[in-house]
Amino acid sequence: MSSGRNRLAKKGRWVVKIGSALLTDDGKGLDQKAIALWVDQLVRLRAEGTEIVLVSSGAVAEGMTRLGWKDRPSEVYRLQAAAAVGQMGLVQAWEAQFMRHGIHTAQVLLTHDDLSNRKRYLNARSTLRTLIELGVVAVINENDTVITSEIRFGDNDTLGALVANAVEADALILLTDQKGLFDADPRHNPDAQMISEARAEEERVLAVAGDGGKLGRGGMATKVRAARLAARSGAVTVIASGREPEVLVRLKSGEALGTLLTPDRGPVAARKQWIAGHLQARGTLVVDAGAVSALTSSGRSLLPAGVVDVSGDFSRGEMVVVADETGAVIARGLVNYGADDARRIAGKPTRDIESILGFVGEAELIHRDNMVLA
Repeated sequence: MSSGRNRLAKKGRWVVKIGSALLTDDGKGLDQKAIALWVDQLVRLRAEGTEIVLVSSGAVAEGMTRLGWKDRPSEVYRLQAAAAVGQMGLVQAWEAQFMRHGIHTAQVLLTHDDLSNRKRYLNARSTLRTLIELGVVAVINENDTVITSEIRFGDNDTLGALVANAVEADALILLTDQKGLFDADPRHNPDAQMISEARAEEERVLAVAGDGGKLGRGGMATKVRAARLAARSGAVTVIASGREPEVLVRLKSGEALGTLLTPDRGPVAARKQWIAGHLQARGTLVVDAGAVSALTSSGRSLLPAGVVDVSGDFSRGEMVVVADETGAVIARGLVNYGADDARRIAGKPTRDIESILGFVGEAELIHRDNMVLA
């Protein structure tokens, strides 16, 4: 078993994305039997210690079926209408199947703007992590009823990757109607060979990916790009056939199904690099010697009590610099409170946050997961 396959066999957190063609049996309507079988597998994985977040396509395709449409419309407003109709059936199907096992589900609809805006990203991240802690299966889909061309993900593969980043998943599982990624188009080349394992950043991988099908917006190219996005936070990605019997359970056992795409870096290094390299600092938090020691020596989160000064104009979720009292930069991170609130709670113990602000967003000013040392 390769190291990547071995990671799948361990306890961890999976984001599982299931495509439209699978969910609707190529446009015939929601495949209730298939959904039941996937849920049975997901429940088994949960019982073995794997945390599950589900990204489900199919709202537009199900809406098209309910409305009697044969061809996917090109007009945004008609797609939105189909999504609104189809989402009702989609979420009911997942809820009913999970409730057979006594497991609660939660509907989460997101747009690209929700995960690109830092404040809304942290809000979404906190909600998803809380649902995981509560043992609730989040069923996530793009909010097609309000999307515009500027904010749409364009495919749920990308959404799955961004969710994997947000919840720090160990694996992104992309279930499709294909067996995996091939070195040539198997529909036209009988000698095409499936790529069992490769690095997500390999150029040859993206070079052989093709376009999407009739119902979905994504194809192998979007799945490869999703794998590259997921690799930012160190997640491995598997592209596999959702029609393969017991596919999720067999992946969990380490069986070499589908295509495994691995990151170049470990999860901590990848996430820290992403935070450090992709955001502009909006302010500075000056901390005392005790906080410096806690951050640099103990790997702690930054609490309000250790902050002696706040400068800049920033909102919750934006990047700030953490410096010591000589001005030396100690760290950079995503702050949990806006500048005005940060000034009010600076130097105060965590227990006083609610009495000062009237609410408690987070116990930390910057959580260690959202911080990179200089």
